[in-house]
Amino acid sequence: MSFTSTRRRTAATMLTAALLVPLAACGSDDEKDSGAGATASGSGAPKADLTVLAAASLTDVFKTAGAAYEKEHTGTKVTFSFAGSQELAAQVKQGAPADALVTADTKTMDGLASDTGTPTVIAKNRLVIATAKGNPEKVESLKDLADARLKVVLAAPEVPVGRYGQQILDAQKIEVKPVSQEPNVRAVLSKVELGEADAGLVYKTDAATATDKVEAIDIPDAQNAVASYPAATLKTSKNSEAAAAFVAWLSSPEAQKFLADAGFQQP
Repeated sequence: MSFTSTRRRTAATMLTAALLVPLAACGSDDEKDSGAGATASGSGAPKADLTVLAAASLTDVFKTAGAAYEKEHTGTKVTFSFAGSQELAAQVKQGAPADALVTADTKTMDGLASDTGTPTVIAKNRLVIATAKGNPEKVESLKDLADARLKVVLAAPEVPVGRYGQQILDAQKIEVKPVSQEPNVRAVLSKVELGEADAGLVYKTDAATATDKVEAIDIPDAQNAVASYPAATLKTSKNSEAAAAFVAWLSSPEAQKFLADAGFQQP
């Protein structure tokens, strides 16, 4: 082979290598810009716009916790849809677009086993009797709710807090005739706040959000019920990894502190 031919082949090889370098670099940039590989800054959780269906009693604490999660996971947005657990279950069955679910009872979550991932209990709660500020009707215990002169409001029996309430009333053989049965615990609380009811059974954490208008009468543990809050991803989620990361975060020390500060019990 001639010296000239060797020089030409070497030059061609070097030119080809030079052209391949910028192409490889471009390929790397494309991968970085691709949404499929994007992750939230400072964490291993993928970026995503998450929709979380959550029990009404979690409204205040989840708004605070959600803001903290977004700050910690840059590029991720968490939108909550709050309602009674039975309403949330109906939404899931109807195929509502969402990524995760948190209910106020295990019964509702268990009924959605084919639609969710494995649930994890993230918090617990107890019931109290809510009255107007100062307790003008002098309600002291569950048996006082049987007084026909009192306007008592309860949640509907298909609502977790309504079911818990009826459970503890039945256990004490107390018959209460409510003036209304509401679709979620916040609606019960609102009736008492507005003076449309003298008393109602709500979660301890809900009464704590309205201490300027509502008095909370404790129910002894032996007469009370414990509400468990399971959280799970939804199988129809289009952001399964990000949804799983959020559900896992709810059991983290940071999220548990938010829940504890709001009055929830540890799971």
